[in-house]
Amino acid sequence: MPRCRVSSRLLRRVGSLHLAGLAILVAARAGIAQQPPTEVFDLVLVGGSVIDGTGNPWFRADVGIRDGRIVAVGALGAAKTGRRLDISGRFVVPGFIDIHSHADEGLDTEGAAGTSGARRRAAPNLVSQGVTTVVVNQDGRSAWPIAEQRAKLERLRFGPNTALMVGHNSIRAIALGDEFRRPATQAETDRMREMVRQAMREGAYGLSAGLEYVPGRWSTTEEVLALVEEAGRAGGVYIVHERSSGQDPMWYWPSHDPPGPPTMLHTILEDIEIAERTGVTTVATHIKARGADFWGSGRALIQLIERARARGVPIWADHYPYNTTGSDGNTILIPGWFIRQVSGEEEPSQTDFASALRDALADRDLGADLRKDIAHEIRRRGGPDNLIVFEYPDSSAIGQSLAALASASGLDAVEMAIRLQLDGFARRPGGTRIRGFSLSEIDVEAFAARPWVATASDAGIALPGDGPVHARYYGTFPRKISRYAVERGALRLEDAIRSATSLPAQILGIKDRGLVREGLQADLVVLDLATLRDRATFFEPHQHASGVDYVLINGELVVDRGELTYSLPGWILTPDVNARARTVEEGTGPRR
Repeated sequence: MPRCRVSSRLLRRVGSLHLAGLAILVAARAGIAQQPPTEVFDLVLVGGSVIDGTGNPWFRADVGIRDGRIVAVGALGAAKTGRRLDISGRFVVPGFIDIHSHADEGLDTEGAAGTSGARRRAAPNLVSQGVTTVVVNQDGRSAWPIAEQRAKLERLRFGPNTALMVGHNSIRAIALGDEFRRPATQAETDRMREMVRQAMREGAYGLSAGLEYVPGRWSTTEEVLALVEEAGRAGGVYIVHERSSGQDPMWYWPSHDPPGPPTMLHTILEDIEIAERTGVTTVATHIKARGADFWGSGRALIQLIERARARGVPIWADHYPYNTTGSDGNTILIPGWFIRQVSGEEEPSQTDFASALRDALADRDLGADLRKDIAHEIRRRGGPDNLIVFEYPDSSAIGQSLAALASASGLDAVEMAIRLQLDGFARRPGGTRIRGFSLSEIDVEAFAARPWVATASDAGIALPGDGPVHARYYGTFPRKISRYAVERGALRLEDAIRSATSLPAQILGIKDRGLVREGLQADLVVLDLATLRDRATFFEPHQHASGVDYVLINGELVVDRGELTYSLPGWILTPDVNARARTVEEGTGPRR
């Protein structure tokens, strides 16, 4: 961290009088008014450096907070305050806005103060890494109606500020009922448009979609475009989970489905088309190039997006800085169609999958289909070298790759996957728990460096004892900064901060957060770059990040000296309805 070392040498070289003058000069050059010492603050952060979220270089300044807002940024050492925190050697940055979060799956947990429910609503794994705002109801899934969800959350109280999306899959399921494996009719599309209008009136920030999932998988571009247009009329955005994240979607099996399923390239082209035809801000969420045969394709995705942006298309993306997907890391190499076929209506734990697989392999045609699809799943999960065993009856297999186990057994990768089911946990699909590292660092780093890619966790709320979760639940934002900016230099430190703060605020149209600026809400994080690390691992994921010393949400400390306070100061954020009205009135809304 050369900048920090240079700064330390400078401070040792100058006297205290010179230092005070230098702070005033730097603040003045940054356009920061000096605060009269007579003003009283609730809290002052003194002695630190500010990275304001714009992408501009850091500068020395104190930050004064009163009534939940930032009221002064400048030389405030002599100011009167209820509490003064000396943060010398550390950085003050805006609170992180997690533009793709599944925290809604825990924010609605019942329980009074002091209970496990209230602790879960504090979202400790998220706020401990600096997240102060979460954008929820992602991948096309949301509660309905939005007004009821909002009312419940406001009654319960919660940790991070929360912005609500409305889910395409959820409203599609209501509009089409059980007959959803087809395109929507015009009448059904009109009903969905009315539901989007209702959600936007009730405070949604826009439409989320999960086009790889049921029932959105059967939607057409025209159906989605009509709903995005409706959200855009009210100033909303569109956040879309891909139809495919690699060479094919997760529902695709070569033995059962015809060739030619959509790839991630088709996904991005559809996103661009929707953004271009509607004029609605569109986010290709958790952008990735999954599967060993698709690695390196991130550059093609980047080229498509940057060519579109160059001609004015409002398309953006977000990503998490890890080379593995899947919330719980349970990659099952036995094809899903077979698992569903043999378990039927039963709970999977009631089915002997080992016996069922042994019987199926005795059928030549069925066995051939199974082997074809297992080979396909191995490829799209990163190849045998990148499939790691995390749970298995034989403990000597834990931590080893499928490739290593196959080599030691004298088998090929497909036969080893079959052996894991036959000799493993008989009533667990796949016989084991495997995590596939299906992404390449080449692509992850390329996405991290783009100025139109926001940082997002794709994580829910977790507490110790919840079982396996992805490391991103605890470490996304510190990892992006420490690994990709400080250590690898894939992007500037200031740009890594921007990707988590003012960039998602800009995308969503949030005006009062995302910057360290006078008059904005005091959503702030104090980072120690010397110790900032994501400590969560895939064997021990429930570990909070280090180097996040203080986190404030609406001026209240939710992390104090590195310790969680479990406070619940969050607000439901609602869009600026006046700005929405102006957008439509001025004719700058969506267009066909």
